[in-house]
Amino acid sequence: MRDIRIAPSLLSADFSRLGEAIKTVEDAGVTMLHVDVMDGHFVPNITFGPIIVKAIRKLAKSDLDVHLMISDPATYLERFVEAGASYVTFHVEAIAEAGPLLARARALGVKAGIAINPETSLDVARPVLEVSDLVVMMTVHPGFGGRSFIRDAVPKIKALYDLREAEGYGFEIEVDGGVDLETAPLVARAGGDILVTGVAVFKSEDPAAAVRAIAEAARHG
Repeated sequence: MRDIRIAPSLLSADFSRLGEAIKTVEDAGVTMLHVDVMDGHFVPNITFGPIIVKAIRKLAKSDLDVHLMISDPATYLERFVEAGASYVTFHVEAIAEAGPLLARARALGVKAGIAINPETSLDVARPVLEVSDLVVMMTVHPGFGGRSFIRDAVPKIKALYDLREAEGYGFEIEVDGGVDLETAPLVARAGGDILVTGVAVFKSEDPAAAVRAIAEAARHG
C-alpha cells in the first residue's frame, strides 16, 4: 500500500486560533501543512506572506508545503525559504523557464516543485519533471478555498503517475483542490501521494476525525 499524506490547507483554518488548529491536525497524524501564498495578481486573492509563514513555522512541527500562487516567484523564493518552508512550489504558468528556479530552490536546502492548473497541458511540465521533487496537480481553479472539484483533472493525475513510473522519476504527486471523503479515493487511485484538503478538515465539527477519515478513504476507498 502506498503511503499517502494528508496536507491540511491552512487557508481554511480559523486564523484567530491558528496554533490550536495546527496542533489538532498534527495530533491526528498530519506531518505536512499546506500554505497557500496568493498575491492578488496571479490569482484574484491575497493571503499569506513570509512573515505569516515564519509565524506558522514557530507553531508547527510539520513540513510546511508553501504553494506560491504568485506572478513573480523568483523574487520571493529566498524570503519564503528563510521563513521556514520545507517545500516550495510555483506555477509553470507564472514563469518562462522553471528549471533554473527549481535548481535555485534546491540549492537553498528545500524540496522544490511545480504546480499545474487544470487547463494546462502536462507537456508544459515535461522538461522539468526529472528535477522536480513535487508536482502539484490543481483540481480546482486556484485563488480561493472551497471551490468545486474538477473531475476532468483526474485522468491527468493518472497520466502523470504513469509517466513517472515509466521514466523512473522521483517526484511526489500532490493533488490540491476539493479533496474530501468522496474525492480522496479518486485521486489516490489515480496516483496522488499528497492530498491537500482545507474546507473538509477545518470547517468540520471535528477536524482531527476528518483528517483520519479522509486518510482512511484515500488508502482504502
